[in-house]
Amino acid sequence: MPVEGDLNKELNGLLVVDKPGLPADQPLDPAARLLTSHDVVQQVRRWSGQRRIGHTGTLDPMAGGVLVLCLGQATRLVEYYQGHDKTYSAEIVLGAATDTYDRTGRVIAGAPPPPLTAAAIEAALARFRGDLMQTPPRFSALKQGGEALYAKARRGEEVAVAPRPVTIHLLELLAWTPPDRLALRVRCSAGTYIRSLAHDLGQALGTPAHLAALRREVAGLFTLDHAHPLAAIQAAAERGELAALLLPPGAGLALPVLLVDNEMQRRLGYGQLVAVPTALLDGPPASSGLAQALDAAGVLAGIVRLQGPAEEAGSLIWKAEKWLAKSSPA
Repeated sequence: MPVEGDLNKELNGLLVVDKPGLPADQPLDPAARLLTSHDVVQQVRRWSGQRRIGHTGTLDPMAGGVLVLCLGQATRLVEYYQGHDKTYSAEIVLGAATDTYDRTGRVIAGAPPPPLTAAAIEAALARFRGDLMQTPPRFSALKQGGEALYAKARRGEEVAVAPRPVTIHLLELLAWTPPDRLALRVRCSAGTYIRSLAHDLGQALGTPAHLAALRREVAGLFTLDHAHPLAAIQAAAERGELAALLLPPGAGLALPVLLVDNEMQRRLGYGQLVAVPTALLDGPPASSGLAQALDAAGVLAGIVRLQGPAEEAGSLIWKAEKWLAKSSPA
């Protein structure tokens, strides 16, 4: 097993994991502990000998699919990989509601679902497309008073959860298996709870409901095609070849590219304001004002923020916000 100081030390980049989830047809073993996103980070940390590892968006323990990890220097980029749209495949069971809104929870309501048609389900789904206010589950990692909601809920405390704005860009019925099973594909904004969608959809259909299975297919620009199973990651780490599975820092960043020469790179690395011709930016500035600065070799030097127009025509002023280039003392 790799230890710190071995061939896998000093890895820098992104590792896209295909996190194992709980399939809908697999019985739930109350004694079994489901793998959390934190567990995945700990496993990769142990296999690789890397201390600096972070993930860009938690998956519930029962959920599987795309989980993006940042290793080494790439941990400084975690914030820029968050807040992007996600795509999920989900299975929902009608006729029973649970306190967690998924099948890991305690059943709190049950009733035979009413006879439903695909047309009736489509009509209900239409109510959840677009911008809406969604109430997160009481059993969630959201903080209230500095403590996760699930900790309060487990103690039996009353938890008041305020609804939040979310956007569901795509809500597609993949399959309807009467009398009680739905398969959906959902593309949504960050912060959307598919568990809440399952619960709320059940109410719209006149029946209790809960989420039976969830798989994240896309996170930002990363898909399951980029993802590696844990067994493959462990095997690569044991061979000292984990670096071959990594994407370079900055891969998949949804930010415009700013090309910088050596002198610009040096000055940006020292925190100076630098005028860069607009021709070196691959399109209009992002609404956030951020761009990824690439050196002549196409390697990410850092994240820069637009400061405004330069005195000389055809140039913009930039300043480093996160700098990775080794030439920088930052």
